[in-house]
Amino acid sequence: MAIALSTPVTGTAQTGFTAPTYPVVADNPPANNAKQYAVSGTLGGTQVGVSVHSVSSPFTLAIYKPARFTPMAPLNQNGVLVGNGYNDYAFVLRKGMLPLAGQLPQTAVFTLKMRIPAGADLASPAEIRGALSMLFGSVSQVSAGTGDTLVSGIL
Repeated sequence: MAIALSTPVTGTAQTGFTAPTYPVVADNPPANNAKQYAVSGTLGGTQVGVSVHSVSSPFTLAIYKPARFTPMAPLNQNGVLVGNGYNDYAFVLRKGMLPLAGQLPQTAVFTLKMRIPAGADLASPAEIRGALSMLFGSVSQVSAGTGDTLVSGIL
């Protein structure tokens, strides 16, 4: 298993949160080309107002790989790839939340999609890893600011 969450997942910094942790359990994924985890149990740290997974208010993370991998396209007479495809991967987090006190929860969806040119897995694996390193490092670095922006609307 290349991607497997261990429990609890340690959350990143957010305004008003102290050492957040999220206990996860394996869940039935929405598709055969996915893994899914649900946040279940007692949340750790200080994160007042955050709820765990329930039927009416989901808190899940699904991780997708391509349903069918796209091979690298053939080269034309000039040695150039023709119509090269992509292999798409995604992290999709679903979190139920109240849009207004007294209302039923609605589900927010957070999606991180990674689109990799077919063949790059063989020709430039370091480039893929470098891009992910920068992406996840940046997302981690701006986690609290992103939360503040989603709440305030100020970028």
